[in-house]
Formats: sequence, C-alpha cells, structure tokens
Amino acid sequence: MTATGAFWPPLFLAWLIALLATAGAIFLGEVMGMTPCVLCWYQRIAMFPLVAILGIGLLDADDRSTRYALPLAWAGWGLALYHCLIFWGVVSEALTPCGKDSSCADADVQVAGFVPIPLLSLMAFTAILALLASARSKVKT
Repeated sequence: MTATGAFWPPLFLAWLIALLATAGAIFLGEVMGMTPCVLCWYQRIAMFPLVAILGIGLLDADDRSTRYALPLAWAGWGLALYHCLIFWGVVSEALTPCGKDSSCADADVQVAGFVPIPLLSLMAFTAILALLASARSKVKT
C-alpha cells in the first residue's frame, strides 16, 4: 500500500462512525421521539457534516479531508465532554444552555436505561479524532 492510499482505512472507519452516529441521532429523534436538548443539537451540528466531508474525502482519495474534519470533530468532542460533565453533575445544571424543552442533564438521555447519550457522542468523537490522527500520520510517512 502506498503512502497516499494508507490513509484510506482509518478515514473509512472515521466516516463509518460518523455515519452510524448520525443515523443513531436521527433514529432517536425521529423514530423514538426523543427531543434533543440544546447541547445535543450542537453536537449534531458538528457530527452531521463529518459524514459528507469524510465521504467526499474517501471518494476522491483526498487526504485533505482530514484537515477539514478535524475542527468539527474537536468542537463536537468539547461539546460532548461538557455535556457529560453536566449529566454527571460535575458542572452545575444552571450553566447549561437548555431551554424549556428537554434538559441536558435529564435521565431520558440514556440508551438502554444506563448508557448516557452524551457519553456515546463523546466516544464517537474520540474515535473519529483518533482515526483522523492516524490517517494524517500515514500521509506524512
């Protein structure tokens, strides 16, 4: 495998994670009827474009797509971490941007009754960041 093609597998995995996270968010909102809180919306704003950016990077075998995806992934990661800290009570709920609809610290933001959605988001952004770093390192070698 050449150095230019070596970035493709981690980029594909990052795209797949972004696609699954996007599909999961749409499923929870549209099928399960869970109203996303403000922080969830912001995380969606960071995650949804990653599917297109990384997908186009895969189709064109363009390693520059990692450069465009990294700021969105870092922003989403920071928001997801902050959301987790609110959910776990480390940060006061008074410091949340939540409106009238759903609370960022609500127990309803759990999947299967025990996995918080903000934690799933944090894990997805962490994996994407790690895979993007791996893809970038393979291009430089």
